[in-house]
Amino acid sequence: MAYLETLKKIKKKQLSPVYLFYGNESFFIQSLIKQLERVVIHNDEDNLAVYDLEEMPVEDVIADVETYPFFGERKLVIANNASFLKAKQDKNSVEHQLSMLETYLTAPVDYSILVLTAPYEKIDERKKITKLIKKHAVVANCNPIKEYELKKWIDELAGQFKIELTNEVYDMLEVEVSTNLLLLENELHKFSLYVGENGQVTKEIAEDLMSHTPTNTSLRLVDAVMNRDLYRAIAIYKDLEKQKEDPIAMIGLLAFQFRTLFRVKLLRQKGYTQAQMEKILGIHPYVIKIALKREKHFTIDLLIYIMNEFAETDRIIKQGKMEKELAFEMLLYHLVTGQATRAQ
Repeated sequence: MAYLETLKKIKKKQLSPVYLFYGNESFFIQSLIKQLERVVIHNDEDNLAVYDLEEMPVEDVIADVETYPFFGERKLVIANNASFLKAKQDKNSVEHQLSMLETYLTAPVDYSILVLTAPYEKIDERKKITKLIKKHAVVANCNPIKEYELKKWIDELAGQFKIELTNEVYDMLEVEVSTNLLLLENELHKFSLYVGENGQVTKEIAEDLMSHTPTNTSLRLVDAVMNRDLYRAIAIYKDLEKQKEDPIAMIGLLAFQFRTLFRVKLLRQKGYTQAQMEKILGIHPYVIKIALKREKHFTIDLLIYIMNEFAETDRIIKQGKMEKELAFEMLLYHLVTGQATRAQ
């Protein structure tokens, strides 16, 4: 069963006595567990037990599952790292009496919910215990999402936080978080706290609130150069200085962004589609998507000029002719002011 389908059933209190959450997307596994904690035990930790199957045999876990709860009507028992479901079990792992689990699966108690987690990409479908779990339990696939599914997930989480995103914010999130759903949730949570329920998140708000990663910052610098905004370019760089970002590394990131613009512009002029560009360049689809929007602001000659400026600045720094911080500021000045304009 897919993650979303499992989550919806839990929210509707359509519960199973046994669950298996497998896959290496921890965001999915933790989200399902949190929802079970809310629905089954109402976040009462007295009725929650968490075990590590790399340290405790499964038969001891089953013994706890079958013990009647002292503090409520039901309890939730979570058993993590069910490595016995993998094709090759880890060395030095605990020996499990799987017969105890097999027996329990056919006759579970009604006062406990057992959750097994297997944070691995695959489980061994051929094993007897796996077949029994699939027959008697709810099994949720918690592997990472694909890149083409990201927009759907942005919509899903934005809907949960009751906020609206502009198209530019979608682009920023798609480039910045890729398929990291935990990071995506954190960013959207910040947005929701700032704009409030039913609020709209604009590009300007997102730029101010999003975590300042090198990729995000290089894209903001490209925008400043594109808009001939020297003040903003210097302000972004000063923010980088406070974070102790290396100017040489930022030159490399900026060079990559403009090199991508150059290559995308050439390919577009030759009639290539976005999908064809993705295959040729081997670059994230959303990076190409943004490049296609931006390349219209630059001529071929200007892009060549800009890339030469990067090479020259890199040379000056490495030959020790100028302090790298000053060299980077001069680079921004040359890109944004009249010299770049005359290069057109």
